[in-house]
Amino acid sequence: MKTLRPMVTLLLVMTASPLGAQWLKHPTPGIPRTADGKPNLVAPAPRTADGKPDVSGTWQIDGLGYAFNIIGDKGPEMLPWAKALYQQRADNYWKDDTDVKCLPPGPRAGLFSQNLLKIVQTPGLVLILYEEGPTRQIFTDGRELPRDPNPTWMGYSVGHWEGDTLVVESAGFNDRTWLDFTGHPHTEALQVTERFRRKDFGHMQLELTFNDPQAYTKPWTISVGVNFVADTELLEYVCNENEKDRGRLVGAVQDEKKAEVRVSPDTLSKYVGTYRMGPLGDFLVSVNQGQLMIQLPGGGGREPLFAQSDKDFVFPTLGGLVEFVTGPLGKVTHMLLKIVEGDQQAVRVNP
Repeated sequence: MKTLRPMVTLLLVMTASPLGAQWLKHPTPGIPRTADGKPNLVAPAPRTADGKPDVSGTWQIDGLGYAFNIIGDKGPEMLPWAKALYQQRADNYWKDDTDVKCLPPGPRAGLFSQNLLKIVQTPGLVLILYEEGPTRQIFTDGRELPRDPNPTWMGYSVGHWEGDTLVVESAGFNDRTWLDFTGHPHTEALQVTERFRRKDFGHMQLELTFNDPQAYTKPWTISVGVNFVADTELLEYVCNENEKDRGRLVGAVQDEKKAEVRVSPDTLSKYVGTYRMGPLGDFLVSVNQGQLMIQLPGGGGREPLFAQSDKDFVFPTLGGLVEFVTGPLGKVTHMLLKIVEGDQQAVRVNP
């Protein structure tokens, strides 16, 4: 295994020790609370003076799986050139990702990194502040998207209300960013439609439709949950301040496939189940045509694991190893995700 995946730090940011000087425990003013002082996340959604739902607040999006496979298992086909580019990026361990180069994330900003984002809703304008990307402006003053925009990293966004749903249309992206960490490409023709629906105070549903006829055979839609995060603030995140990963992204995924050892179907079947990794959620392990597969929390497609032994498997997508651990009775009790940040344990909850 020759690679380190820089996004793993973002995925596990919630496990980091808080820095006391950064307002991380300051109570959020003006939010509903239960009798014991905890945020009441099932209270009714707040509304603005004109009666529209107010989507303001600090949020975290539950879409980790889509971060690595934006189209999922049942998404559209890529056109031949896009499929070839996607394979090339995978074979090179994704070292040309703009995330690795500390460039803006583009249309995936804030969606799947597990970093927090803050929405500020005002009359005529909604702002989204990202920990890992530039601030985004969504104009709700009735203007249309630019007809011939100069392509930008974050694109251009306009919004309108359909009942209680904020609908945001975005276009004008450059083609230098990836739609996910595994390299699904897009062109400057990409259009993204987001539908924000705040169900109650603490929960919002976000539906995203991607349409890029120059790269994919048809549009596709994904849906992710968005959860309010109370009593904290955004942290400053400057990717290039301590970037040490790109020089270590060497080798090729094909090397892992060539080194794979054969594991019996009976052994593979023992690992099938659901593994819970604390706040990151449930990892689903399955077998498909003799290949052990894993699906990350929050949706998305399944990713292959390549056997190094009967219990150890390379997980190229996360740049780590997965070890399945058995208890005294020979049953699998948990799996260990071994990455540069340290071992992360996921307990088996459902064989």
